[in-house]
Amino acid sequence: MNEVNPAQLVPYVTGGAFVLAFIFGAVGNKTNFCTMGAVSDWVNMGDTSRMRMWLLAIAVALLGASVLQIAGVVDFSKSIYTGPSFTWLSYIVGGFLFGVGMTLGSGCGSKTLIRIGGGSLKSLVVYVFLGIAAYMTLRGLFGAFRVGVLEKASITLATGQDLPSLLAAGTGMARATWTALLAAVIGGALIAFVYASRDFRSSFDYTLGGVVTGLVVVGGWYVSGFVGHVAEHPETLQEAFIATNTGRMESFSFVSPLAYTLEYLMLWTDKSKIVTYGIASGLGVIAGSAAYALASRSFRWEGFRDAEDTANHVVGGVLMGFGGITALGCTIGQGITGISTLALGSFVTFAAIIAGSALTMKVQYWRMGG
Repeated sequence: MNEVNPAQLVPYVTGGAFVLAFIFGAVGNKTNFCTMGAVSDWVNMGDTSRMRMWLLAIAVALLGASVLQIAGVVDFSKSIYTGPSFTWLSYIVGGFLFGVGMTLGSGCGSKTLIRIGGGSLKSLVVYVFLGIAAYMTLRGLFGAFRVGVLEKASITLATGQDLPSLLAAGTGMARATWTALLAAVIGGALIAFVYASRDFRSSFDYTLGGVVTGLVVVGGWYVSGFVGHVAEHPETLQEAFIATNTGRMESFSFVSPLAYTLEYLMLWTDKSKIVTYGIASGLGVIAGSAAYALASRSFRWEGFRDAEDTANHVVGGVLMGFGGITALGCTIGQGITGISTLALGSFVTFAAIIAGSALTMKVQYWRMGG
């Protein structure tokens, strides 16, 4: 692949992202895969089935991604997650606010796309405000606060922040050995925990949603990190990952891609703008969800209930846009994709998102007089 003209790889990368995202969108709609719903079921009803589906997706993604890493197919040190800069405050604040936002907005970034495909005009509004806020956090007003305040609280590590690198530096054991060991222990423990539940085992949809989501993330790493990898770009003479907004290897995340999609639509005639991996993935989720909704006759138009409902979704979209960019990802981007690299920041963000969502639900319940 490395000898092919880089421009010829673009359709393979974006097409691969679209197909994988289409599958995720369709299966996510069918199985009601929802990370906000997982927290809600757990906090409000004590039902952990959808949380276990999320954990199963993490386990499958972790095991599959680790195989790719150990086999030398991809190198996660070339992703955004494993760098030596451990911006702990950004992970905590960004993750927490994302958790608040996804609760107010009736779902995280991926669920927003799935709901749009199912006919939700509410989620379309969330998409727009999420995308605008994300772009403002990348390059605009919110970005000044992100860089000037939150990212100042950072620890620079001697190695990458992924657990295998940290442990290898401290013990002298090879990084690949630690990758295999941690993947087996964490992945195996998660799978054992997930299937310990009789309720979880009673529904095939839970397994389907978890396994497919995890495999889609692994497939995303392969498409971006292997198919789209060029060892030496003929124009820059440097290593390159084709058709990614970050310039690095990517898998699925659903915050910055929404911002770049809006940018692409607004600057359509600018020939320097292209459909990237992230843009294709967002469109793929909507298309896959819509295909399932139409095929199953579950497509329904959905609007806002009242002004308060509208305000909650607008604020939720803004908080998800800011929080997702600040924390380098969402419940999929950090909660599954990032954890599959064993990055320390991904675990911190995962916990912060759940904390923000759970606290918001408790406040909502209190406001209702519960």
